Amino acid sequence: MYLESFSDNPYATNCWLVGKEGTEEAILVDPGFSPERVRAMLDAAGRVPVAVLATHGHYDHIGVAPEVCGDDVPFFIHSADRQALVDPAGWGAGYPAPAVDVSVVRELGDGEVLELAGLRIQVLHTPGHTPGSVCFRTNANVFSGDLVFAGSIGRYDFPNSSPEEMRASLERFLELPDELPVHPGHGPATTVGAERAANPFLAGVPWS
Repeated sequence: MYLESFSDNPYATNCWLVGKEGTEEAILVDPGFSPERVRAMLDAAGRVPVAVLATHGHYDHIGVAPEVCGDDVPFFIHSADRQALVDPAGWGAGYPAPAVDVSVVRELGDGEVLELAGLRIQVLHTPGHTPGSVCFRTNANVFSGDLVFAGSIGRYDFPNSSPEEMRASLERFLELPDELPVHPGHGPATTVGAERAANPFLAGVPWS
């Protein structure tokens, strides 16, 4: 599997480029900033984007989706976060953000399986950080968005966050196999097992 990323932006948000080896197709996960960097990453890899996936609707994860998608590349986001594209304030972002005018939007649901860029990608609905937060799981890894980071977890104090849903989603995360690599929305990669063993926010799941 081909995997590349960059995070040199004001929020240190990871933008992931992923695809099967031996194909020119690629998927972008969470393009929040720097469309020129996204294009450079694609050009350096000799890849063309066939889809953009959003782990959730916060602007730092979707901000440059229109530039990356253009008129024909589909943008995938969970149905519960779709309002973030047109009305971030009403959706409950908790901070000012402009609308994100993507041409082709596909709504995701829990358990859905996507066949893209030679990969089989399972959608895991993991709300709490936002109502429509998801993780994307392939056979080789999981993209956790702002659910779990190396040594930490995502915020659950936004107007549309839910501590109760966050707890349930972290329990679901801990059902994944220990050896599975985790590629988060911010910070370095880790594994499920490493977070199970050392992440202080997971030690008490389920929280009292």
